[in-house]
This record gives sequence, C-alpha cells and structure tokens, in this order.
Amino acid sequence: MARLSFNCTNNIAEYEAFALGIQAAIDFKVKLLKVYGDSALVIHQLRGEWETRDHKLVPYQAYIRKLIEFFDVISFHHIPREENQMADALATLASMFQLTLHGDLPYIEFRCRAKPTHCCVIKKEQDVKPWYFDIKRYIVDKEYPQEASHNDKRTLRRLAADFFLSGNILYKRNHDMVLLRCVDAREVEQMLVEVHEGSFGTMPMDMPWP
Repeated sequence: MARLSFNCTNNIAEYEAFALGIQAAIDFKVKLLKVYGDSALVIHQLRGEWETRDHKLVPYQAYIRKLIEFFDVISFHHIPREENQMADALATLASMFQLTLHGDLPYIEFRCRAKPTHCCVIKKEQDVKPWYFDIKRYIVDKEYPQEASHNDKRTLRRLAADFFLSGNILYKRNHDMVLLRCVDAREVEQMLVEVHEGSFGTMPMDMPWP
C-alpha cells in the first residue's frame, strides 16, 4: 500500500497507483506482466487507444512508457470496480492509518470462520436430559431448575414463549412462524446416519404455524 501525501486529482491518483505497481514489478525483476485496473480512462490511455489531453497526465503517461521498456511483455486490462475489491480495501486502509516516518503499518490478519464462535463452547449432553429439558418442563409444569437465579427464571420464561408443545413433541417458532421440531443428541445422530444412507425423510422436522 502507498499513501499520496500531496494534493492531486483522482486520475493522477490512478496513474500514481499504476506507476507504483509497475515499479514494484521491476524491482522483483518481472519480465512478463499483466496490469489490471478499474480506471477505464487510464487503461485506454496506456494502451494508446485514447488521447491524453489533460496536461497533468501527460508526464505520467510518458513516465510509464519508459517503465514499459523494462518488460519483455506487458499488457493492460480493465476490470469492473466490483472485481477490484482487494485494491480498494488496501487503498482505504492506507488512507485511514496514521503512518510513521518509516511507513510502518500494524500487522492485519484475516480469518474465515465457518461456524459461529459460540459453537466452539457447546458441549455434548453429559446426562440423559436433552438440551430443551428445562424449557419443556416449564411449559408443562411451570417449574424452574433448583439452582435457577431470578435472571435465569426470567430468561427461561422468555425462551419458553417461542416454543410450542404438541403432545410430547416440542417445537420452536422461527421468524416465519414455522414450527421446528426440537431433537436431542441421540436423534441428531440417527438423522445423520439416515441422511448418509439416503433414507432420511420419514421423520417430520417442521410444520406450519396456523
């Protein structure tokens, strides 16, 4: 990333970015280079397809022409801005951080999480009781766990309002007012086996809420 510490137009900033990128490729002794950018103006001007009329851009174009001589093959390609998100993100970071005299930036690490963080602390049921035992007992008997605090009781009442008991089967209402059947760990394992065997579908999972 680089930050321009002088006033300039958007087109000059685009040319600066192209020049800095090409210079970096020269430093790495690259000989075959494809240059991508989302500025149609700069791309077409560097290809020689459009005339450069802005006198402020003429020196930039001449400078990049000299840099081109360092490559055996170089080509310029235009891409839509939505396909150039990484460059835009880096430019945004460069404009946001306060740089030191050495141009140092804090190390940034990106991680992709496939599951919500709270899934990492969910433990397998240790006893015979399913995860919804307290909710179901409250709906049937209006009983709380013995160790429940005042806040725990209030939370349990709020949770129970989203559940519906039909016979001995507990359902949870989602945002679309569809009832989703609650299952315990044993039933989950059975369903996974049936899915892999291709026999899943005999057990109703949800039902519309009238």
